[in-house]
Amino acid sequence: MTENELTTIAISIAYNIHTELGPGLFESVYENIMEFELINSHGLSVQRQTALPVIWKDQKLDLGFRTDLIIENKLIIEIKSIESVAPVHYKQVLTYLRLTNLKLGLLINFNEELLKTGIRRIANRL
Repeated sequence: MTENELTTIAISIAYNIHTELGPGLFESVYENIMEFELINSHGLSVQRQTALPVIWKDQKLDLGFRTDLIIENKLIIEIKSIESVAPVHYKQVLTYLRLTNLKLGLLINFNEELLKTGIRRIANRL
């Protein structure tokens, strides 16, 4: 399955969750439900809260970076439930993409009245 196909599935799941539950819940609620749907409804491989070490001068440093979800080792999903997404959040996803050497990420802010305004696709060397 391609990154774009995975993106389509993830966005569809996010829309369904947002339609059913609406905005305003904790990020962990949306993250848990996304993981459940990706695995149980679509049979996808999902890694949750995966530690991302930084390699500096051949030393692996565990600095506490964690991705919310990695789907099929191809797509990173970073989930937010905040008033507004700041530029640093886009950079966060791009950094995660670089650290994992993946090409595509989604930044999804569930705390939007219309979810489509809270979804941002972020590419790394595509």
